[in-house]
Amino acid sequence: MKKLTVLLLLVFLTTGCTIVRIDTKSIDNIISVVLSKENTLYNRVGKGYKYYVPRSVAYLDTNDLNDKLYSNGYYYYLYIDAVSYFYKTKINYTEKKDCYYSKKITGDKEGYLEINKVKDQYSIKFVYNYAKIEALVDKEYIEKAVLEASYILSTVKFNDNIIKLMLNEDYFTNKEEKYDVFTQKKEQQSDTFLKSME
Repeated sequence: MKKLTVLLLLVFLTTGCTIVRIDTKSIDNIISVVLSKENTLYNRVGKGYKYYVPRSVAYLDTNDLNDKLYSNGYYYYLYIDAVSYFYKTKINYTEKKDCYYSKKITGDKEGYLEINKVKDQYSIKFVYNYAKIEALVDKEYIEKAVLEASYILSTVKFNDNIIKLMLNEDYFTNKEEKYDVFTQKKEQQSDTFLKSME
């Protein structure tokens, strides 16, 4: 019995879960850790895409391919770029020295994170995986907003078939025929019906 317990304990310890600690005080570390993981979770579905909203973020509204989210007093605006995704457009971004934070993200999926001071707050523009999140937050909330945006953007998945249908100009067109109820076609202009009523 002891051997079985030790064996089970050994198997459990060697195949257990791995925990990755994220240093939430470093924006570089947040980006590298979260975006390097292959996240397959999702709890929001839109037109041709789906993504995961963390528990600390609330979904508010959708306008076409744009979602409005809310977290701890701040609004996040998620923009989905289905056209760039469909045509696999490359992101052309150069890091800027005059920003509070500016970094180009390279790898399998491209993007950038740019943070600028606007009056007393900070404007966050985070582009990744053909999606963009914009937010205006206080300085002490920058790392939390970047963490939440990283989770959201890293989970965006596109449905190629739906996007192809959305972008196909001929798919939703139909043939129209003009019809005027006040004019009749010549073959219908027969007064035999009226004569038969007399």
